[in-house]
Amino acid sequence: MNGTPSSVIVVGSGPTGLLLAGDLAAAGVPVTVLEKRPHRISNLSRAFVVHARTLEQLDSRGLADALEAVGRPLDRLRLFGRLTVDLAGLPSRFRHLLVVPQYEVERILERRAVEAGAVFRHETEVTGLTQDADGVTVEVRGPDGAPGTLRAAYAVGADGMRSTVRRAVGLPFPGRSVIRSVVLADVRLAEEPEDLLTADAAGDAFAFLAPFGDGYHRVIAWHRERDVPDDRPVDLDEVREIARLALGRDFGMHDARWTSRFHSDERQAPAYRAGRVFLAGDAAHVHTPAGGQGMNTGLQDAANLSWKLAAVLRGHARPELLDTYQAERHPVGRSVLRSSGAIVRLAMAGRPWTRALRAALTTVLNHVGPAHRAVVARITGVGYRYPAPRGAHRLTGTRVPDVALAGKRLYEALRGGRFVLITPEAYRGGDGRGDRLAVERWASGRRTTVLVRPDGYVAWAADAAGPAAVERAVAAHVGG
Repeated sequence: MNGTPSSVIVVGSGPTGLLLAGDLAAAGVPVTVLEKRPHRISNLSRAFVVHARTLEQLDSRGLADALEAVGRPLDRLRLFGRLTVDLAGLPSRFRHLLVVPQYEVERILERRAVEAGAVFRHETEVTGLTQDADGVTVEVRGPDGAPGTLRAAYAVGADGMRSTVRRAVGLPFPGRSVIRSVVLADVRLAEEPEDLLTADAAGDAFAFLAPFGDGYHRVIAWHRERDVPDDRPVDLDEVREIARLALGRDFGMHDARWTSRFHSDERQAPAYRAGRVFLAGDAAHVHTPAGGQGMNTGLQDAANLSWKLAAVLRGHARPELLDTYQAERHPVGRSVLRSSGAIVRLAMAGRPWTRALRAALTTVLNHVGPAHRAVVARITGVGYRYPAPRGAHRLTGTRVPDVALAGKRLYEALRGGRFVLITPEAYRGGDGRGDRLAVERWASGRRTTVLVRPDGYVAWAADAAGPAAVERAVAAHVGG
């Protein structure tokens, strides 16, 4: 039996598992990633959009610029012909979404995790899991088919919709299929689309186009009247026909290197934690691809959970801190299910009254600023805040944008997985906490004292705090 009492086992090496493993390893926590697939970065990406909040999280890890270099920014998105989603006003350093295949995200996250010391075991399938008061025992089958076990303090299931970890701890996954017989193809195009991302619906058809950056485009298409089993082969003529119906033309699709048919579900586990086992990403929630929120939501799960596990395992926080993962992330998952579901239902509008509703909502979102900003904030992830204790400062639980500090940006100061204390006055209580606390000054004359968590949300704030109050807050959140 392998493992240490202070280690974590992460099951699944998709983006969620990779970010989590990299954070834990960088914090000095022994972490082992189990993946049943062979070691490779597949070019058959599912996600193509990285939103502003995810880019901020990557920025706080020194990874955003590398990803921006291989992606293509888009600050305006047209949907359903008339709806314009304008991202230029986002309160973020990243006033755009980044069109980049998922495999590029996985590439930078895997490199970081490996360099930080995470251990990867590919072609290793989880066959069982048990837990007790002291830890988790994971049963595995290795590449040679031989059984084995690993032991850790905690385990995280980031193993997708059909999560073995979720089933092993007995958590249900209620929900339903929303769209059936969606066709997918990776093709070359004879005609380049006018927009970087193309999405529209007409009548009973919907289609979406996104570039890989290597000469191929991903096409996702759906027709209301074609409900066939997922294992029915996809012919490129079918994809072309649906695209012509939805988009008005098929852009000369040819040379398909991959085709598939799938159905899209809306499901969420009622709990993201069962004892010493956590769920993250698609193992915890799945929804339609509308809005490009799937991968992004999973990465935010990982960013929320990783620093909490590290703080508990390194003895800087009480185990009760881990309960806040459910309290903070489950409502976000539920909100994403609703927003992505609303988008896809607008795209699927088939009856005259639902099409009229889509037209009315499009008009409102195009012309009413607050409504437009609220929708954009939710889709991009910058609009979420976490629950705050009764009587807490109004900033507690809010996301902090990349504010200017004396000599650097906030998201530069967050690198290293540390809390950041931003003060108007000098603070001398950081001794012995340098590995988990950075003390910075405002670049402006602002007088509020703010303690920012490693994931970029406010842990504590005060408008006029003396040294004793600041020290109490730091001790409570950062540890002694």
